Amino acid sequence: MIDQLLRFTPILKQKIWGGEKLNQLLHKNFEGDNIGESWEISDVDGDESIISNGALQGKTLRALLKEYQYHLVGNHVYETFGNEFPLLIKFIDAKEVLSIQVHPDDALADAQESFGKTEMWYVVQADEGSNIIIGFKNDSDTKEYLHHLKEKTLVDILNVDEVSEGDVYFVPPGRVHAIGAGVVIAEIQQTSDLTYRIYDWDRKDIDGNYRELHTEKALKAIDFSSQISYKTPYSKKENITNEVVTCPYFTTNMLPIEGEVQIDNSTKDSFVIYMCVKGEVIFRYKNQEEKVKMGETILVPACITDFEISSSSQSELLETYIK
Repeated sequence: MIDQLLRFTPILKQKIWGGEKLNQLLHKNFEGDNIGESWEISDVDGDESIISNGALQGKTLRALLKEYQYHLVGNHVYETFGNEFPLLIKFIDAKEVLSIQVHPDDALADAQESFGKTEMWYVVQADEGSNIIIGFKNDSDTKEYLHHLKEKTLVDILNVDEVSEGDVYFVPPGRVHAIGAGVVIAEIQQTSDLTYRIYDWDRKDIDGNYRELHTEKALKAIDFSSQISYKTPYSKKENITNEVVTCPYFTTNMLPIEGEVQIDNSTKDSFVIYMCVKGEVIFRYKNQEEKVKMGETILVPACITDFEISSSSQSELLETYIK
């Protein structure tokens, strides 16, 4: 079995829309500009996370999964996904608005030999007046959508929400969306890098080229229905888990902590990932002690079910696993 809590070296991604907050706010310690994403835990081909602590330091997540199988991810998860780690965990800094985009579901993505992309966002920080684009204002259809796409007025029929710290949005496949400028989010998603770019604000990349759009693929994926509200409500009762999002691909809870909390994950049959989105906590397991600050992430293997988390001040964790 695995007898340690696991930390990983973040994989930093330069993006045309990225900024400096992953360094300034979340202390990712990089040089240069336009760092838009920090992949905290990844099994995407070519971007496999590497363990940064303990006796397993230097091993990739993929190698660890092949060696330890259900001890790492749990019986049910291993039976379902085998040697593919099912989640991709990120922090994202949008200095500029991202492209308007949509993700395919598993069935549509299958032809490309990939999982679909269901995800959720937790707003870690937002500048005053910043927003996100999420879903349609009213039910739409292909004709209306293509008209506004052609006229470059797509935002006129899309829902725009002003956001602030702590807001949560669930983004299932088919829901048109874009993270607005000035927003830092924690993103939990299926292991997939599939995105259908709909509109990119007519901007050019560093080489002076427009980025590729995926108009036809997006049409097959878009859900044109609307909702009254897209924001996900949840509670923040201290020192217990508060369910935020649950779907077939992941469950995410909010865990506000002050003082000491004994954790018993024996009923989960899953790995559990903790993202610190406020303050600083200490994980204790046997003789291991790991300090996890805002912007850091830790993975608890399925075979470790009992440990302690403590904080001397008000701190908040996102707890994610697969039911």
